[in-house]
Amino acid sequence: MGRTAGAAAVLAAALALTTGCDAAEDAAGGAVSSATAAVASAAERKMDEVKDGVDAKGDVRAGEPRADGDRTVAEVTAANPKDEDADYTVMVDFRDGDGKLLDSVVLNIDAVAPGKSKSGTARSNRQLSGVTRAEIGRALRH
Repeated sequence: MGRTAGAAAVLAAALALTTGCDAAEDAAGGAVSSATAAVASAAERKMDEVKDGVDAKGDVRAGEPRADGDRTVAEVTAANPKDEDADYTVMVDFRDGDGKLLDSVVLNIDAVAPGKSKSGTARSNRQLSGVTRAEIGRALRH
């Protein structure tokens, strides 16, 4: 269990003993929301580090997520429409059935040949539960 998840569990247990179950659920949910926001912010910063990248969201698609051990994974495919090799940096957002952000990861797909496609696997940072879908948040070709 990661530090954030462990801290959330301890906080939730302590609150359950002192203020009741509803408050504990709210606190745990708040801790998870804060952790998710921090991960999304880190993913955005990683995307911002890409030099000379152009928007390529239309070149990239995410497949159906599936469980892989204690994580959720989705195959991401980049199709290079240009006439030279290209590298792709892709931010994949995992969302629940209501569209709420659960996790964000950044994936690199390197050396995609002209007119060809290449795939990589986006792997969640933590265990996700329930219905999950993968969306391309941002994609840069460089």
